[in-house]
Amino acid sequence: MSTEEESNKLAYCVTDVPPWYLCVLLGIQHCLTAFGGIIAIPLILSQGLCLQHDGLTQSHLISTIFFVSGICTLLQVMFGIRLPILQGGTFTLLAPSMAMLSMPEWTCPAWTQNASLVNTSSPDFTEVWQSRMRALQGSFMVGSLFQMFVGFSGLIGLFMRFIGPLTIAPTISLIGLSLFDSAGTSAGYHWGVAVMTTALITLFSQYLRHIPVPFPVYSQDKKLHVRRVYIFQILPVLLGISFSWLSCYILTVYNVLPSEPHHYGYMARTDLKENVISQAPWFTFPYPGQWGMPTVSLAGVVGIFAGVISSMIESVGDYHACARLSGAPPPPKHAINRGIGIEGLGCLLAGAWGTGNGTTSYSENVGALGITKVGSRMVIVVSGVLMVMMGMLGKVGAIFTTIPTPVMGGMFLVMFGVISAAGVSNLQYADMNSSRNIFVFGFSMFSALVIPNWIVKHPEAIATGVVELDQVLQVLLTTSMFVGGFLGFILDNTIPGSKHERGILAWNKAHEDDSSNTLESGAVYNLPFDISAYVTSSPWLRYIPFCPPSTLGSLDECGADRNSLENKQPLGHPEPSQIIIGATL
Repeated sequence: MSTEEESNKLAYCVTDVPPWYLCVLLGIQHCLTAFGGIIAIPLILSQGLCLQHDGLTQSHLISTIFFVSGICTLLQVMFGIRLPILQGGTFTLLAPSMAMLSMPEWTCPAWTQNASLVNTSSPDFTEVWQSRMRALQGSFMVGSLFQMFVGFSGLIGLFMRFIGPLTIAPTISLIGLSLFDSAGTSAGYHWGVAVMTTALITLFSQYLRHIPVPFPVYSQDKKLHVRRVYIFQILPVLLGISFSWLSCYILTVYNVLPSEPHHYGYMARTDLKENVISQAPWFTFPYPGQWGMPTVSLAGVVGIFAGVISSMIESVGDYHACARLSGAPPPPKHAINRGIGIEGLGCLLAGAWGTGNGTTSYSENVGALGITKVGSRMVIVVSGVLMVMMGMLGKVGAIFTTIPTPVMGGMFLVMFGVISAAGVSNLQYADMNSSRNIFVFGFSMFSALVIPNWIVKHPEAIATGVVELDQVLQVLLTTSMFVGGFLGFILDNTIPGSKHERGILAWNKAHEDDSSNTLESGAVYNLPFDISAYVTSSPWLRYIPFCPPSTLGSLDECGADRNSLENKQPLGHPEPSQIIIGATL
C-alpha cells in the first residue's frame, strides 16, 4: 500500500461503530464544529425581531435551535440520506427572513432600539417580537411542504438537470455578501476586538493547522501516553472566539473597556448580559407553538421558496462529498430523494418549534470527516443526542448570549467571507475563459447587489395596486440571493452554450466520482429496522421515489484500520483539500 493510500485510509467506515468513548469525543467535536453557525443565526435574527436588548429570549432561541438541530440530525442519519451528515440552521434561509423583516410593516418600533426603554416582561414588547416570529414560522412551515414534495416525489433530479455552476455560484456567494452590513455593524462596536477575533481564527485555521498539540491519552494497550492532535485545524473558530471572549472578560474586570453605554467600545464588555445566566432556567423543554399560533404571509412564503431551492442544491453536493469522505458509494436517487424530503421535514419542525430558521446539511462537518478519518454515522447520532441535551440546558444557551457583539462581528468577517468564496469556487467547473460565462456570472452578481440596494432605498417604487403582490416583490427583489440565482438560472439556460462550456459535465463528474467507494449501496442507504426488506417485498412500494428499488448486496470490506487512531495516525491528520471552516450554507 502506498503512502498516499495509507494516509487516505479510513479509521471507521460509515456503517462501523467505534468504541463508545470515541463516539462521545468525536460527537462533541462535531457539535463544536457546528457551534459558530448555529448560534450566529439567532443572534443575527434577533436584530430583525427587535430582540437586541433581550438576552434571555435570545438564549431561549439558541436553546430551541440546538434542540431542533439535534432532532433533525437524528432523523436524517436514521431515516434520511443515512450518511454521517449533521443538520443545523442555515444562512441560506436567513437572507429571505431578514428581507421579510425589513419590510416597512415589520420595522421595529423606535423604543425597542433603546435599552433603557425596553421592558422585556411587558405584553407590548412580547407581542412585538412574537408577532414577527409567528410570521416567520408560518412561512417556513409552508415553504417546508414544498421541499418535502420535491424530495419525496423525486423532482429534485429534474431540478438538478437545469442547475449548474453558473446558477449555484452567484446564489451561494450572495448569501455571504448580502450579510456584509450585519457583519460590519457588529464588528464596528469595537474594531480592535473584532480584528483580534478575525486574526486569531485566521492564525489557527491557516498558519497553525499543520502543527500538532500533544495531549495525554489512556488506552489499554499503551496505558497513559501522548497523542498528537491537530487541534488548531479542527476547532479554529471555537478557539478564536474563546480567546477573544476571555480577553474581553479581562478588559471588563479591570475596567479598561468603557462603562458608559454611549462610549465607543461599551458593547465589548462581557457584563452587559450577566443577569441572563442567573435568570435562565437550568432545564428547559422547547415545544411546538411556544411563541403562539404561526401566521402565514404570502411574501414570506415566496421568499422562503427561493431559500429552500438554494438549500436543496447545496445539500445534494454535500451528500456526494460526505459519501466520498465516509467510504460510501455515491448516494442513489432514492436516498437523495429521502434526504431532501427529511430536510423539508426538518424545516417543518423548525417552523413549528419557532427557531426563526430552517435546517440543512452542514458543510463544515462534512469537511471534518476528512480531517478525523472517522466516517461512522454512529458518531453523528451521538452528536444529535448531544445537541438535544444542550437544547434542554437553559444555562448553555444563556452563556452563548454573553459573547460580546464585536467578537461575533470578527467571526462574521471570516464566516461570511468563506461562504462567499465557497460560492465562487463552483466556477472551477465552468470555462471562465468563455465571454458567455463571464457575462452570465458578472451580470448576475452585480445586478443582485444593485437591485436590492435600490429597492431598500426606494420601497415606494413597488406599487402595483395589489398589496400582496407588492409584498412578494419587495421580499424577492431585496433578497440578493434570489435575484442573483434567478438571473444566473435564466441566462445560463437560454444563452447558447455547450454543457462542457457551462460546466455541467465537470460538475456531474465531480459529484458522481466513485473512486473511493468501499461499501455496497444497500449496506449504506437502505432503510433501517428491516424496513427495506418489507419495501422490496411489496410490489407497489418499490416504485415510490424515496424507497430502495431492491435489496442491494451486503456489507463489503471497508478497509478501515481500527488501530490507526491509536497506532498509526494522529487524530486530525491534515488534509488541506478537505478543509472547510465556517461555510454553513
